[in-house]
Amino acid sequence: MLDLDNTIAAYSEHVPSDSITHWVTESKNCGIELFIVSNSARKDRVETFAHALGIGYINCARKPSKKGILRAMDCAGFCAEESALAGDQVYTDSLAAKRAGVISIIVRPRRFTNLFLAIRYGSEAPFRAMSKNKMWRCANEKH
Repeated sequence: MLDLDNTIAAYSEHVPSDSITHWVTESKNCGIELFIVSNSARKDRVETFAHALGIGYINCARKPSKKGILRAMDCAGFCAEESALAGDQVYTDSLAAKRAGVISIIVRPRRFTNLFLAIRYGSEAPFRAMSKNKMWRCANEKH
């Protein structure tokens, strides 16, 4: 499962970027089923992304509540043991994943569009530093 805002798209993006479209295609080719779980009340935006990427979606998920994640797993036909949620926020995405019993994958936000987002990200820094799995490689780093 994927958060939308600032995880797979910046708030200012209205359609999926070529890089996200390519990543989704490659993920599907590897047998990974994707599903958007967004707190956004803007159903048209969430629906536009989901349809363009050919994946399911839940909007108004109300994370950190686990209900949106449980609905997404029910729609996709998966259980918690075979699911994960990738998102940019510790206090919503990671907490909701933990409550739902799925793996939490925290990613760097796509873009800081305002001071509030930068402050919130800074307040999450201790939690990010304590995380067990750190995968902060840049795409252009040699493996």
